[in-house]
This record gives sequence, structure tokens and C-alpha cells, in this order.
Amino acid sequence: MNEDIKYSASRLEACSNCFEILKDRLDRLCDFINSLENVRQWSLWNHDPTVQEQSRKLRTTAVKALCDLEKYQSRRIHNEETQISEYIQKLSHSVRADVTCMQVTERSKVVFIGSGALPLSALTIAQESGAEVLCLDIDSEALELGRHMAAMSGLGSRVTFSHKRISELAVAREATHFIIASLVENKLELLEELKHAAHDQARILIRYGNGLKSLFNYPLEADLSEDWTMNTLGTQGHLYDTIILERAIQLKGV
Repeated sequence: MNEDIKYSASRLEACSNCFEILKDRLDRLCDFINSLENVRQWSLWNHDPTVQEQSRKLRTTAVKALCDLEKYQSRRIHNEETQISEYIQKLSHSVRADVTCMQVTERSKVVFIGSGALPLSALTIAQESGAEVLCLDIDSEALELGRHMAAMSGLGSRVTFSHKRISELAVAREATHFIIASLVENKLELLEELKHAAHDQARILIRYGNGLKSLFNYPLEADLSEDWTMNTLGTQGHLYDTIILERAIQLKGV
């Protein structure tokens, strides 16, 4: 599976149907992750060093392939080969559920970390709630493609983009919500940064994938209970897990 995805990603720009081929390979990986039998097998074999090493390699390949796929899709929209409305209409139920659980409103200021070249989640949040959304990404090409998508969708005034770190943003102290994407690797490092940069009442939503879901998402395998109060959202059948964090001291009224 790893080599199939890697090869298909390398051919993405080479032929007219290569996009569909790569998409099919990633869909197969999603089906593999959602298989109950595979989940059971993972529980038996996940501690094996060879399994762990191959899993890391597959995740690296899958994450890069998905980023390449998003850039390809975003460029098609940029070149008006595909209508932006087709994508807006397909925005996932899980994103709308996140908006509700995080209590995002038109008065909210949301920082989305790892928005990517196809920032559908950020656009959905802005469209559904009316909130201001600042998208952060370390990939300059992804930021530019995302910025164009926001403009084409009519959300350019509410969805903005930056390559800066959280600690470099003045708006971090004003933000009411932070979202860390599942494809962001350094989640614990970002949480440590947010402890100092965000205000005490800010809510932090993290998408991650432990267990078999780590084949397509970066995991979050740490005890956060000392600093944060955690609310894990129901994500059965989803490709990633979701947790909402609030500052433990603030909730205790200390």
C-alpha cells in the first residue's frame, strides 16, 4: 500500500486520470483504517517494532500524498476547472459538529493551525458561524492556494492566512478558539506554546489519530490532565479523533 500511494502521488501531474487513481489509493487506506477486523489485528501487533516502523513510513507517505492531492485540487479550482461550490456543498458533517461543540459564534476569533491548500474546515467554520478565522501553515504554496480559495468562495474578508508561529501573533491573546489539524505533527509543542500565548478561557480543539488511525494522522499520546480539562468527541467512523481542551486552572476557578 505504501509503494502504491507513493507511486500514484509521483504521477499526479502526469496523466488525466492520475488524480482519480491517487484518490482511490487513499480511499482504500481509509477503508483499511475503518475495518473492525484491522482494528482488532492492530491491537495484537501494534507493539511489534517492524509494524511500528512500517506504519510510520505509510503515514509519512499518506500525509504527503494527501497534501499533494489538496494542492492539485486547489489549483484546479484556481484555474476554474472545478467550481468552488462543488466543494463547499460537500463540507463534512463532522466540521459542523465541531462548530457546535466548541460554541463558535459570529463573535468568535478562530485560529486554525495546519489549514493546508484546501482549507475546507476553515471555510466551513466561517460560513456556518460567521466567525473570523486565521489560517496558519508552514507551507507557503498551501497558504497562497488557500487564500485564493477563500477569495473565490466569498469568504476572503473573514478567512485570512499567515505563516507565523503562534507566539509571533498579537491576535493569539484575542482568539477564542484554536484548532490543530490532524496532519500537524508537533501537537505537544504547539500546546506548550498555547499555554503561554492563548488567554485562559480559550478552547483548543485537536484532531489526531491514535491506534490504527495513526496510519493517516499524527497521534496524540500523552497525559494532558495536569494542565487541561478534556472533552473527547464521539468520532466513530471518522478518520481522526477529536478532543477539546480547556485550561484546567480556569475551570477550577483558581
